[in-house]
Amino acid sequence: MNPRVILCTGGIGSGKSVVVKAFQTLGIPSYDCDRAAKELYDRDPQLLAEVVNLVGREVLDATGRLDRGALAARIFADKTLLAALEACVHPAVVRDFERWKQAQGAAIVLLESAILLEKPQFAGLYDYTVVVTAPEEVRVARVIRRDGTDAAQVRRRMAAQWSDAARCAHADFILENNDRQALLPAILAILEKIKEDGKD
Repeated sequence: MNPRVILCTGGIGSGKSVVVKAFQTLGIPSYDCDRAAKELYDRDPQLLAEVVNLVGREVLDATGRLDRGALAARIFADKTLLAALEACVHPAVVRDFERWKQAQGAAIVLLESAILLEKPQFAGLYDYTVVVTAPEEVRVARVIRRDGTDAAQVRRRMAAQWSDAARCAHADFILENNDRQALLPAILAILEKIKEDGKD
């Protein structure tokens, strides 16, 4: 079985995680791409070897595991090194996702990521894109509650990401998660459309 893949994406505070949980409630397995990218340093020996080859053994701790603080110090403010690191991490995420996808035995799976649309090398990984949006003030308030930060810092983080307009330009479906409209009917409609579509 080759499942159809829905990319679920959205900016900080959009409520993407709530949408993902709704899909999961409906029986759609979900892969958290951003979390996997962090975890793979510990469970993908090929990736760890490539990172050590790139930046040196000083990024390993006494047990041979990645010292994330040491790695962050090496790549901080070095865009060339960061790009080289991403060139190692992204293929590892693709390998891991493909293994996970085939193990699900599902007709449709969900790929969750905040930044995947911004990375053209992932374009062939998904069949449909669901963009989760919310009014800016709602997003800011959510992140302040969640992270205990201030509005200025949240807006700086938002400015560092793609705009909703840029994401929506790539969307097959747009879900507004404004805390007023029910999400489940819209998600059911998306799943029905995909099932009818028969897109490979």
